[in-house]
Amino acid sequence: MAEDIIPGTPAPGFTLPRSGGGTVALSDLRGRTVVLYFYPKADTPGCTKQGIAFSEAQAEFEAANAVIVGISKDPVEKHDRFAAKHGLSIVLASDADGTTCEDYGVWRKKSMYGKTFMGIERSTFLIDAEGMVREVWRKVKVSGHVETVLATLRT
Repeated sequence: MAEDIIPGTPAPGFTLPRSGGGTVALSDLRGRTVVLYFYPKADTPGCTKQGIAFSEAQAEFEAANAVIVGISKDPVEKHDRFAAKHGLSIVLASDADGTTCEDYGVWRKKSMYGKTFMGIERSTFLIDAEGMVREVWRKVKVSGHVETVLATLRT
């Protein structure tokens, strides 16, 4: 069950279409640490700030043998426009049907301005080279998050 994704459990596998063409699969990333982050919607202020922050720190993540993958339900074409507009260099994957969001337990009831709706809860999963979840951050606040993930990765 998605709610049970805690450190020490296997990360759910996925194969999704990605920005720039082709697909990204968790199984293809074995041997590297994966920073898997889920964000609500491309080209919104918080998601833009987060994408830029991860892109700016990409070299530091790569130096630690880590790859960054961002997932939202946006179509690939929107990811491509988002990446081009903001100079994002990280992998952005489209989970249009929401299966991976469900598998990771990030498709949640949210509320804004008194209305409740279903949406992606901004979350990050640190997955080790063997495919095991090592750390989970839920209800992520964008400011300082990339630095927190990088510091955890380095320990």
